[in-house]
Amino acid sequence: MKAAQIRELKENELNKKLADLKEELFNLRFQHAINQLDNPQRLKAVKKDIARVKTILREIELKGENA
Repeated sequence: MKAAQIRELKENELNKKLADLKEELFNLRFQHAINQLDNPQRLKAVKKDIARVKTILREIELKGENA
């Protein structure tokens, strides 16, 4: 997911997206531990998506403090 797509979402949608990504990461790690993970690169992609969402949420938080 691109940062531009993430920026279009509202704050509550971002929080839901973050929860979904964390759940997906948990499931991927579980699959990886029992050697059933088909695409190991997905772990890296999900981690980066989580970081992007957290960054956008932080920008929104800082923007709210300045207003």
